[in-house]
Amino acid sequence: MNTDTNAATPPWQRLAQGAMAACLGVMAIAVFINVVLRYGFGSGVAASEELSRLLFVWMVFIGATAAYPAGEHMAFTSLVGMLRQKPLAMGLMTAVIRLLVLMGCTLLAWGAWQQVVVGMDSHSVVLGYPTALLPLPAMLCAMAIGLMALIELVRRTPLDLGHGAEVE
Repeated sequence: MNTDTNAATPPWQRLAQGAMAACLGVMAIAVFINVVLRYGFGSGVAASEELSRLLFVWMVFIGATAAYPAGEHMAFTSLVGMLRQKPLAMGLMTAVIRLLVLMGCTLLAWGAWQQVVVGMDSHSVVLGYPTALLPLPAMLCAMAIGLMALIELVRRTPLDLGHGAEVE
C-alpha cells in the first residue's frame, strides 16, 4: 500500500471507502455461506438475502456520495468544454449545472423522505429491521451531494471537466 496516496486521501474519503469495503465484505461472506448451505446441505440462511440487499443499497449511496467531490460521476463535458475560452458563458453554465444538481437532489431527498416515513411502521420479514433503512441512504446521499453542490455554487468553484480530455 502506498503511504503517499493514503496521506493525501481525506479522512472522510477513507471512512467512506472503509464503510463500502465493510458492506461488500459482509455481503460476500453472507452470500457465500448461504450458497454453500443451500447447495451443500439443502438449507440456507433466510436473513442472507435481506442483509445483502440492505448493505448493497447503503454501499451504493455511500459510494455515490464519496464520488461527487472526487468528480467521478458521469459527466458529458464535450458541450461544456467548448465554453472554456468564454469565461462568462462557462461561469453561467457552471451555475446552471449546479442548480440542476440541487434540483435533482431536492427531488431525490423529498421522495426518499416520503419512503422513510412510510417505512417507519413496517419491518422486514426476516431480520425485522425498519424498512425505512432502505430509502434512508438515498435521502442522506441527496442531502450531502446537494450541500456540496450548494457550497460549490456559493464559492463559484470552477467546473471540473476531468483529466484534460477534449471529448468524453
